Amino acid sequence: MASLTVPPVPTWPRQDAIDLHRAFKGFGCDSTTVINILAHRDATQRALIQQEYRAIFNQDLSRRIASELSGHHKRAMLLWILDPASRDATILKQALTGDVTDLRAATEVICSRTPSQLQILRQTYRARFGCYVEHDVTERTSGDHQRLLLSYLAIPRYEGPEADPSLAALDARELHKAGERRLGTDERAFIRVFSERGWAHMAAVARAYHHMYARPLEAAVKGETSGNFGGALQVPRRKVELKSSERQQQDD
Repeated sequence: MASLTVPPVPTWPRQDAIDLHRAFKGFGCDSTTVINILAHRDATQRALIQQEYRAIFNQDLSRRIASELSGHHKRAMLLWILDPASRDATILKQALTGDVTDLRAATEVICSRTPSQLQILRQTYRARFGCYVEHDVTERTSGDHQRLLLSYLAIPRYEGPEADPSLAALDARELHKAGERRLGTDERAFIRVFSERGWAHMAAVARAYHHMYARPLEAAVKGETSGNFGGALQVPRRKVELKSSERQQQDD
């Protein structure tokens, strides 16, 4: 869904609702029109479209989509019309308690969100599904992977753009001591640093690690960890790279 774009000009939710209804009518659904409308509207616009659709046609748009679309298109559109927190909660619930457990999807959601986003997600999860996300995580995960995910859900982290170079150097030294410097890996140190530090700080840690040990932190993580736990530690790194790329584009 990251490739979906929002038009630069204002849209008319009422007209969108009418056009969607026309696409649903008749023999077979005009899925191309449905996708073209919804995929190019932001969260606020999608919420207004749903309000207009309910007001005009006395029916929930989500139910109509569920009855008219199928397969991947149906799943994508049902997720896309949700607000971000509800979408994350739904993806997480399906990943943890669906017919097939998808720990990769669950990990991606938990480890790529900010603390404030995770706080809203936890509240939304509880409201929508009547249980705590921590309970489902505990039921479906284990070991260091479980401890990392629960730490992400529980521990607040600084979300600002600033980082302390001296503290970043200390964390880089701790990660090196817990991994490449010793026989075996102290996973607790990796969990502490990755779950307690924000994106800007982790970017500084990666720079410090490379400067101090002439080796990328990414390579150290891959060499010292594995499985779901190792994969989870790679999610913040990708987020840091994305943030850095976005910042460079803004500067340009």
